[in-house]
Amino acid sequence: MSGRRPRLGLAAVVLLAALATGGLWLLAAPATLTAADLPDRDADPERGRIVFHASGCNSCHAAPGAEDGDRLVLAGGLALETPFGTFRAPNISPDPVHGIGGWSDLEFANAVARGVAPDGGHYYPAFPYVSYQRMTLGDVLDLKAFMDTLPAASGDAPGHDLPLPLRLRRGIGLWKLLAMDEKPFAPPPGADERLARGAYLVNGPGHCGECHTPRTLLGAPDAGRAFSGGPAPEGDGIVPNITPHEDGIGDWTVGDIEAALKTGLLPGFETFGGAMASVQENMALLSEEDREAIAVYLLSLPPKPSWWKD
Repeated sequence: MSGRRPRLGLAAVVLLAALATGGLWLLAAPATLTAADLPDRDADPERGRIVFHASGCNSCHAAPGAEDGDRLVLAGGLALETPFGTFRAPNISPDPVHGIGGWSDLEFANAVARGVAPDGGHYYPAFPYVSYQRMTLGDVLDLKAFMDTLPAASGDAPGHDLPLPLRLRRGIGLWKLLAMDEKPFAPPPGADERLARGAYLVNGPGHCGECHTPRTLLGAPDAGRAFSGGPAPEGDGIVPNITPHEDGIGDWTVGDIEAALKTGLLPGFETFGGAMASVQENMALLSEEDREAIAVYLLSLPPKPSWWKD
């Protein structure tokens, strides 16, 4: 009898480990939209053009160094250096082999709003679907309609350079349980139309918090320090505080912010640098009303000290 107990104990441990592993595997399963979730209307590529520039898709997905018209060739390749490894933006042009030209509307919506690839795998959150989950599905499909009109680019972008544990994408599903709630956008309480529009643009397609908010140790946005700045996605430098604190934009006006997004000139006659230069170029293509809405929302945020001082 005494000789069997260790074997029974080991079997119990193996069984419990198997059950725990199976439970985690199920918890990490991708959560996806269905065809019934999509709006029953024709997508509008002109509206999608506005969503495209608000989202700044070409800021990451145009080939590094691309200029002028080539900024609409979404061949990918930009490297994002992070504490978790190097992520590289993929080809998202309409090429049916190397890009997303063969994707259905539902596959595109699941990629953008749920971070799930057509093959059912999780995308890494370097793709800002934590913010894009707030987008209306109408805007998502309008975005696809516009992107379908852009030039196709052949060839695959280089792959990610990540440590072995992070190459197992299933585990990202557990991260999503912590970082995503899959809730649609909700305007701030009592917001008028302009403030609500600004909140949507900043928190949804604009995904401003992805760079302007610091991350937790697990890489999720730190909601308690939202918009107080963060490390630069290029791997060198910092992204500034954009709350109305003295560390941030506390002495800016709505007009200052709107003009900066339109022209790239800051109130002190400096210019945007780094990745923000490309973001500003896209913001300049929005309407003056949308830029003002963004400004009104940013100035309504709670003032917070810069993340590196907190």
